[in-house]
Amino acid sequence: MQQLNVEQPPCFIHVTGTQREKYIEFEFSIGDPELAVEMIMPVKAFEEFCTQYRVQHLSADAVCKLEYERLKWRFGQPGITE
Repeated sequence: MQQLNVEQPPCFIHVTGTQREKYIEFEFSIGDPELAVEMIMPVKAFEEFCTQYRVQHLSADAVCKLEYERLKWRFGQPGITE
């Protein structure tokens, strides 16, 4: 059987915190940074995960834009009142 050569979409992470200096809390997304899952892993597992998926760390600007969009989604467009 012939194996398909499918390119993996880009994977992104945004580290959101640590737990007792043993675990890394982060958001992980595939293809679209706006759709992410929250995850937590031991430090070594996190490093292996990042290598395996060739993750890109979101820049501070990208994180700010994402958070702004999330706030608009939760609370409505700034400046618009009902």
